Amino acid sequence: MHARGMDQRGAEVTSSLRAVAALALLALIWGYNWVVMKIALVDMGPFQFVAARNLFGAACLFVLLLALRRPLRAPHWRLLALMGLLQTTGFTGLITLALVSGGAGKTAALSYTMPFWVMVFAWPLLGERLRGWQWPSAAATLAGLFFILDPQHLGGGASSVVMAVCAGVCWALAVIVTKRLQARAPDIDLLSMAAWQMLFGSLPLVVLALCWPAPPINWTSSLVGALLYNIVLGNAVAWMLWLYALRRLSAGTTSMVSLLTPVVGALSAAWQLGERPEPGELTGMLLIGVGLLLLSVEGLRRSRRR
Repeated sequence: MHARGMDQRGAEVTSSLRAVAALALLALIWGYNWVVMKIALVDMGPFQFVAARNLFGAACLFVLLLALRRPLRAPHWRLLALMGLLQTTGFTGLITLALVSGGAGKTAALSYTMPFWVMVFAWPLLGERLRGWQWPSAAATLAGLFFILDPQHLGGGASSVVMAVCAGVCWALAVIVTKRLQARAPDIDLLSMAAWQMLFGSLPLVVLALCWPAPPINWTSSLVGALLYNIVLGNAVAWMLWLYALRRLSAGTTSMVSLLTPVVGALSAAWQLGERPEPGELTGMLLIGVGLLLLSVEGLRRSRRR
């Protein structure tokens, strides 16, 4: 009996380590994608790029659903459509626009203020008050935003900063809608939910891509590679890794490892694009990182209590 228990615990540890490795790989894929998107915008208009990556990404997810024989139905489609407008149209549209004139690392850090905005909106919308480490997390994040939004450091990138922050707000509202959807349909398939919201959210982007004036697309190898990276790695592979890790790890652990994503984005931008943030911007990015870390610690503490 003792040996069997040891074997079971060993299998659980191995499964958890694999899940952490999957989540770390996901952070690398999504983190480096900030550089990939910045490069793609040299040869393609922002709306054309974001519409293509999401529309074909949604198609890729539906193919994956069929291959895995997962449910295709879309329960509470109005909430799914709202989630798509916030997550896909709002978040991905705004970060793409922000990347046109803003740095990849700074845009990644600002958009990943999402957990802070979730805290802000969860209070009036879900009745969830700030507790424990959430208070210093909120203070650190606000201080980080103050440093980055300092007019002395904005220069001509004010619109990029505002759009990146608004992207984080859209993402946070999408999380609130997701919580309500899962409360109404607790058995909803996460992969199906991702596919439908991406499809709903990509439709307005396609309309904008067709109507918004843009220079002709320059079909270079780097642009084709960026589109494939977003459609295949950033969507199909990334969602498989996310679902695999989510089944085997607590929410607190997943949020801790997910903090690597903006870090990878900032380091990749510094290495490949030569981005060097101003001292105020760097201080703000570090403070936002501290705020996210404290929030993840609080989530891990709560998950252990449960």
